[in-house]
Amino acid sequence: MNNFKKLTTNNIVLFRLDELQYALYLSTIKKVIHSIKITFLPNAPKKILGVINLHGEIIPVINIRFIFGLPTREINLEDQFIIAKTSKRLIALAVDFVENVTEIANYKIIDTKKTLPFTNYLSGITVIKNNIVLINDLEKFLSLKEQQELDKSLNVNM
Repeated sequence: MNNFKKLTTNNIVLFRLDELQYALYLSTIKKVIHSIKITFLPNAPKKILGVINLHGEIIPVINIRFIFGLPTREINLEDQFIIAKTSKRLIALAVDFVENVTEIANYKIIDTKKTLPFTNYLSGITVIKNNIVLINDLEKFLSLKEQQELDKSLNVNM
């Protein structure tokens, strides 16, 4: 009889904002693209930089720097957009650059809901090559009120 438990793993996509390393679960990501023009969206929540038109689909761009309290800066040509899916819609995250996809054992991911309850945008923390990596929870980026404001802004302006 086999006494070993099956090791469960997850694939995560590593990306950078300034010198900090973050991650998203690969299962939430549709694609990664180079930055494109962002159109301002009036009356959108502060966390929204604007919208992009990706092959005819209008996608809100989340200001992830604002969410994490990092200094804001203009989007430049070297930046990348991570196009990801939440239960409600596709969103784009403006990041400095996407590093790679890596497989990580689930036991190496610390559940932040139990250990760091004030980190409501995170689903976990792990360490990769001596770097702390913050794993984001896309569903927490916008509150219900902000989702409703975004819906209203998209419907009025489109």
